[in-house]
Amino acid sequence: MSITKTSSKYALSFSERVGCYAQLFKLKLTAFVVISAVFGYFIGGGAYGITDIFSLIVGGFLITCSSNAFNQVIEKNYDKLMDRTKNRPLPLNKLSVKEAVWTSSIIGFLGIVMLWTLNPLTGILGALAIFMYVALYTPLKRVSTISVFVGAFPGAFPPMLGWVAATGSFSVEAGILFAMQFLWQFPHFWAIAWKVNDEYKKAGFKMLPFGKKNRTTASFILISSIALMMASILPEYFQITGRIATVGLFALSLLMVYPAIKLVKTLDDKFALRVMLMSYLYLILSLTIILIDRI
Repeated sequence: MSITKTSSKYALSFSERVGCYAQLFKLKLTAFVVISAVFGYFIGGGAYGITDIFSLIVGGFLITCSSNAFNQVIEKNYDKLMDRTKNRPLPLNKLSVKEAVWTSSIIGFLGIVMLWTLNPLTGILGALAIFMYVALYTPLKRVSTISVFVGAFPGAFPPMLGWVAATGSFSVEAGILFAMQFLWQFPHFWAIAWKVNDEYKKAGFKMLPFGKKNRTTASFILISSIALMMASILPEYFQITGRIATVGLFALSLLMVYPAIKLVKTLDDKFALRVMLMSYLYLILSLTIILIDRI
């Protein structure tokens, strides 16, 4: 899709502009990403140095904001078609595309630089996350349901990025953190896609397996939830954690498996919503459990 240069037709006050950028950057989602990276840092044995923690938080925040903003620039004309996104600042021309692109480019570059100061591998991961999210995942959303698989890669970077920031290297442990968050992406995003499938159809986004809310798609959500549950043994198997973490992770994943079973039986949207909500709970508590077990 070509990016048209559109000027803002609004004279925004300072507070209104701040609100627009909060929407453009998706601050709530960004917070989850940054928290995941910080957990990965401490799980990796990172020192409690203020400078390193500051660089990780701010760098991770900036690259995530940049990715989210570029996503909205590319999808501006499609966001107009969906009730849930039509009031974003770009579809309403509250912010111009030119302003959004410049801002996204500057903060993305600054974010990569800040992560690079921790170590070069962290900076490379930050740059790769932006590239995969913006250049691969975003355009694929209108092409094929494989977009969820592609998007799961940058989505699984945060805890691994935190580990690499702490250690300066890749390792089996970093791979396990990546693998678990990679598996988490599927029930999470398919549950969201189930809930807002009618909206996605208006914009031509292909996010659900086979594009339909049927028992087959519900079964994919269940299977992916069970795969995440089975992955509960990985940290202990690779001696990252002990039995406490295994039991905790298994219990957390069951909170996603149960509503997924109910979704297969009933095809009721409320159970997709419960899978989605439980996935947010899993994201934070799973990393908390791993960190506590390691300590």
